[in-house]
Amino acid sequence: MTHAATFEDVWAMIRETTTQLRETAAFVREMSEKADRRNEETTAQIKETGMQMKETDMQMKATDMQMKETDKKIKEVSTLVGNLGGRWGEFVEGLIAPSCIAMFTERGIQVDEVYSRVKKTIAGERMEIDLLVANTVAAVLVEVKSELQVEDVRIHLKRLQRFKSFFPRYAACQVYGAVAGIVIDSSADQFAINQGLFVIAQSGDTVHIANDAAFVPRTW
Repeated sequence: MTHAATFEDVWAMIRETTTQLRETAAFVREMSEKADRRNEETTAQIKETGMQMKETDMQMKATDMQMKETDKKIKEVSTLVGNLGGRWGEFVEGLIAPSCIAMFTERGIQVDEVYSRVKKTIAGERMEIDLLVANTVAAVLVEVKSELQVEDVRIHLKRLQRFKSFFPRYAACQVYGAVAGIVIDSSADQFAINQGLFVIAQSGDTVHIANDAAFVPRTW
C-alpha cells in the first residue's frame, strides 16, 4: 500500500535538496578557486620559463661567440705553426745541441763535435740526421722531435742500421742512437730504452738523459 506524501515529507525533501545544492555549490566554488590558482601558477611558470628561455638563448649566443673566437685563435696558431715550418724543428735542435757533448761524455762516450741537419743522398735514397754528435771513434745519431712517438723511434732504428753505408767515414766508429722530444709519448721513452737508445728529455730550461745509470746502450 503506497503512503501518500504529506507536507512534512515534501518539506524535508526540499530541505535535503537545498542542502545538497549548497554543498555542490561550495564544491564547485572550491574547484573553481583551485583552477584559478592553478591558472595563475601556470601563467607565472610560463612567464618564468619564457625568461629562462631568453636567458638560455643569450647564454647560447655568448657561447657561440666564444667558440667562434676560440676557433679563430686555433686557426691563427695553426697558421703560425705552419708558417714556422722547419724553424720549429731548428728551435728544438738548438735547445738540445749545446748539451749533447757534455751529456754523452758523462756517459763515457768521448765526443767533441756536433753537426746539425746532416744530409746525404746515395742512388736516389736520402738520409737526414737531426744531430750528429761525434769524434774519430764514436758517433751518436740524435733524432729530435717536438713530440716523440713510438713510430719515430722505429724509423730512427732503421736509420741507425743504414748509417755506416751512407757515411763510410764512420765505419770504424762505435755508433749509438738517441731520441729527444719536448713532449714524449708515454710509451715511446720505454720502447726506446728497451731498444738500447738514449732518451733525451726536457727538464725546465735544460735537457737531460733520462736513462738510469745502469743503462747499457746498444751499438751499431
